[in-house]
Amino acid sequence: MGETRQSPITANGRMHRKLTSYADLRQHRAVSHIIRNHSTNKQDIRDVARDAIDWRCVGAILDAGCGYGWFEQALERPFEYVVGIDTLGENKQPFMDAATRIAKKAEFRELHLPCPTGLPSGRFDLVVAGYSLYFFPEALLELARVLAPDGLFLAITHSERMLEEGERFFRFTNLRSLIRRFSAEDGERVLKTCFGKVSWIDYPNRLVFNKEDAADLEAYVFFKHEFVARDADPAEVHERLLQELRFSGALSFNKDDRIFLARK
Repeated sequence: MGETRQSPITANGRMHRKLTSYADLRQHRAVSHIIRNHSTNKQDIRDVARDAIDWRCVGAILDAGCGYGWFEQALERPFEYVVGIDTLGENKQPFMDAATRIAKKAEFRELHLPCPTGLPSGRFDLVVAGYSLYFFPEALLELARVLAPDGLFLAITHSERMLEEGERFFRFTNLRSLIRRFSAEDGERVLKTCFGKVSWIDYPNRLVFNKEDAADLEAYVFFKHEFVARDADPAEVHERLLQELRFSGALSFNKDDRIFLARK
């Protein structure tokens, strides 16, 4: 058995401390690269989301849970104002590097959502939550408040079935409870508490690791260790999956996602 680790996920699914792996920019970018390389769907999900937006109507963007500027890195046209909110101060500089490339004015706010943002009502034409809203669905009212009356709310999230194949060996009950706070399956219901019109685009995908990809699988599992620690010893999960990869020659995991588009 490995050492006992404190979970970042509380009983109600909320995060009670920062995710240290997300503060490591090099590791975060490396895992993003691993996901792209091992995805069966080769279209970048940011491109799918970008193509669904009428950018002629967008001058100001708020990115809630912005990380290192993952979404902004996929944008090209100039914008008037881009703001990122993230709980990790380590993401400030990489986000600002990405945002200042596309915006006349950029700003980073280190906040732990849900909390008041201090931003003016109706200020943003586009509010983005890319793989982050399950951390703070309670912030929806605040995010809707700062969205312009004719603005667009864009959220990208996972299916509840994410990585379900790993549950052949471990039950990820607490990880499931986190994802279900805002999942592909339940996102419409959550969004309709604040928005009148909700649509979505499905992004079917799988992650496939072959025997020669053991190092990539190891890096991916390590990056997720703070999520699985409440349910299982991450070291055991890591070793069991690598054993299975060596035995079977390949592992395939569900990575279906959904893009939500909501308006007031």
